[in-house]
Amino acid sequence: MSESLSVQPLQKDDLDFLYQMRVNSDVMDYWFEEPYASKAQMIKSYEANLERDTHRSFILYYGEVRVGFLGLFDIDWRHRHAEFAIMIDPAFQGNGYATCATELMVDYGFYQLNLHKLFLFVAKSNDKAVYIYEKVGFEREGVLKQHFFINGQYCDAIMMAMLRENN
Repeated sequence: MSESLSVQPLQKDDLDFLYQMRVNSDVMDYWFEEPYASKAQMIKSYEANLERDTHRSFILYYGEVRVGFLGLFDIDWRHRHAEFAIMIDPAFQGNGYATCATELMVDYGFYQLNLHKLFLFVAKSNDKAVYIYEKVGFEREGVLKQHFFINGQYCDAIMMAMLRENN
């Protein structure tokens, strides 16, 4: 499947696709964010990030079809680490794209950007995501008790990470 998946840097014409996920509460709950974004805000954020060297945002393609968004955020060039995040369009979930896309970003982070560590936060109750991250090689580093507010309740989050030497 990985030969059918590719990532391309986020472009302005991808923002409509991204917007549809950003206003979907089923998607944004797992990003620990409110499902609220205006297209104007997204354009402003996109343009601001063009000038920053601390974010790498990508669209995930299956062939010619956009199926997700992923990236490395808050890249710390001194300490050589970054936060990984991914969202797969609900219409394309369950097809194995998240595993392959995560592997692509791990390779990019370690072997293109020369990062030493990638980390992420995942809702403790999100068993599917935890399974995928562990399958790729992320390890649990700790639990943040009642750290995020999702669907009217506080939820624990797991901090997971992967070191380049373990990849």
